[in-house]
Amino acid sequence: MTLLEDAIVPPPEPPSQVARSGERPQPQPSGWLKWLTSTDHKVIGLSYIVTSFAFFLIAGLLAGVMRGQLAQPELTLVSNDAYNQIFTMHGSLMLFLFIGPFAFGLANYMVPLQIGADDMAFPRLNLFSYWLFLGGGLTMMSGFLTAGGAAAFGWFGYTPLSSGIYSPGLGGDVWLAGVALVGFSGILTAVNVLATVIAMRHPDMGMFQMPIFTWNMVVTSVAVLLAFPVLTAAVVMLFAERHFGAHVFDPTAGGVPLLWQHLFWFFGHPEVYIVVLPYFGVITETIPVFSRRPLFGYIGLVFATLAIAGLSVGVWAHHMFATGAVLLPFFSAVSLLIAVPTGVKMFNWIGTMWGGQISFKTPMLFSVGFLVSFLMGGVTGVMLASPAIDFHVTDSYFVVAHFHYVLIGGSVFGVFAAIYYWFPKWTGRMLSETLGKWHFWLFFIGFHMTFLVQHMLGLAGMPRRVASYEATDGFTTLNVISSVGYLFQFASISFLLWNVWRSWRHGDVAGDDPWEGYTLEWATTSPPPPHNFDGPLPPITSERPVFDQRHRELAKAAEHRSVIPGALGAVGLVDDVEAPGDATSGDGT
Repeated sequence: MTLLEDAIVPPPEPPSQVARSGERPQPQPSGWLKWLTSTDHKVIGLSYIVTSFAFFLIAGLLAGVMRGQLAQPELTLVSNDAYNQIFTMHGSLMLFLFIGPFAFGLANYMVPLQIGADDMAFPRLNLFSYWLFLGGGLTMMSGFLTAGGAAAFGWFGYTPLSSGIYSPGLGGDVWLAGVALVGFSGILTAVNVLATVIAMRHPDMGMFQMPIFTWNMVVTSVAVLLAFPVLTAAVVMLFAERHFGAHVFDPTAGGVPLLWQHLFWFFGHPEVYIVVLPYFGVITETIPVFSRRPLFGYIGLVFATLAIAGLSVGVWAHHMFATGAVLLPFFSAVSLLIAVPTGVKMFNWIGTMWGGQISFKTPMLFSVGFLVSFLMGGVTGVMLASPAIDFHVTDSYFVVAHFHYVLIGGSVFGVFAAIYYWFPKWTGRMLSETLGKWHFWLFFIGFHMTFLVQHMLGLAGMPRRVASYEATDGFTTLNVISSVGYLFQFASISFLLWNVWRSWRHGDVAGDDPWEGYTLEWATTSPPPPHNFDGPLPPITSERPVFDQRHRELAKAAEHRSVIPGALGAVGLVDDVEAPGDATSGDGT
């Protein structure tokens, strides 16, 4: 061998190939050190999930204080100022620290598994993003420990109420700092998700062979990169105004208070879909599996997701109709138009279930609850897209009800579906179906008791963000019903927590694929090994490789489908392949 030949070193194999060739990555820490320092995407994903759910529990307790305060007229459980702090932090925890970060936790854990990768593209950046999120959340919560209390100007921080003149306490400052840290964490995580999907998915997996959950996380990440920098910039400007005399929003010095609303809602309306689209993906994963049918209209769902994200950037002034400073016909039309791709998704979900052999396991129950609840939120959203209606009910409890139907109906039901669906993969244990059904029915009934009547409260004239009302206002009965509904939801979460604790310690062994799932995460062990996959992956010819391996004759038929059915499938009008009568049988009969 010559010196030249000695100097030529073959390029190293990609990490995924190294792991599958029998070599193992560097050992990860164990015990508490593992949760603090590990760069394993699965550990970081579970850290996001557990931390964000803890913030959800705190936000839920704050909601209980609000419902207790409003259960009867003129109660004084808390002062008016404390009530303002509570509803501000309730909304902030739910929006900034629970729904979105929980979705990023799911993405951290599931996306590499679904695309056949061994980890996220930037493991250390991934860990740094988590610590930014945790630090931002604790910073935001620390406002309760300050002399003046937490921020009290609403989770939307409208100026001039959030300025140093009207909200001078330290609580507002730590709220702004916390939002900035969480926003920066979201930007870094979005970059990581996009890089992982683009650069690390399996060589045989094209973009239109990715699972819908992964697709939705890709679109969500793009939306985050468009929206979160605007929020972060607005927060920096407001902080500068509070402390350095920037006067960006101060009308007495040439500033424009309404500019904050434009900046915030340019983030805020895409944020609604940023926190909903991942759970659209969760529902799209669960419904085919528990309907024993392939997904109806895969391509149509992908383009509907892209359309929702694209339109969401152009509807921020939907929240500003009452200001009189926006072009009503344009923003009303775009707000109505966004219902079309959302309706396509609903059509495809129902089409997937149609004719299937539906198994109402707990993940499917929450998926159906999602469809019912989110549909009601969508209907009231179409109503609010009309300026004539919006003028009448703006800043009333009608908007509160609509907002919760969208975010709980479109996100929290998806959170619970994800927990019950993927808990066996995370832990190797099954959650109790009995406790799960108690959880579902108590939560479903309690949710609708709490928020359905709030539409009527809004139409009757009850304004939002009020700490009390008089007996003569006529709001008492509906508020009592709403508060009792909260107790149902509180009880349901107790069932979930007991179920998770009991099943994690003593639950039935799940096996690798307890649901007979469709995507690659079900082709590995439960829980997965550090490098994710021990053996070769199934052939990837569609978005459901594990299903195709189980039903080879259907995969073969799909390869020979004609151009016309394929084109109709692209717009969601026909399915890709004929569905089996029951996907649990080997021959599809």
